[in-house]
Amino acid sequence: MKKALLILFAIAFFLFTADNLRAQSIVSDITGDDGTRIVNVKPEGVCSVNIEIHIRRNRITYLHFTRGCDGNAKGIAALVEGMKVKEVIRRLEGITCGKKSTSCPDQLARALKMISEKK
Repeated sequence: MKKALLILFAIAFFLFTADNLRAQSIVSDITGDDGTRIVNVKPEGVCSVNIEIHIRRNRITYLHFTRGCDGNAKGIAALVEGMKVKEVIRRLEGITCGKKSTSCPDQLARALKMISEKK
């Protein structure tokens, strides 16, 4: 009985923390003629399937989430457009969604960190 309970606990723990084990990936990363960096990121552990981010002079100029909570995604985009990348990371990093260990805002922050390191 104890062994079965331990196995169930281990499985539950793994499923609950699985979001952290998956890594998001950069799908495309190009720089336009005006110097705008256009990056598409595949997030993990959330309902959104793509995050398109435009960055110019270290500020977000455009943001679009594909799928997920439409109103919340539009709200996040409206709030962060014009903000400096570091400020967006600072404000959004670590936000969770329900019982998930991540969220669309957190995935955006993680993507921005990854993009910043890849300059």
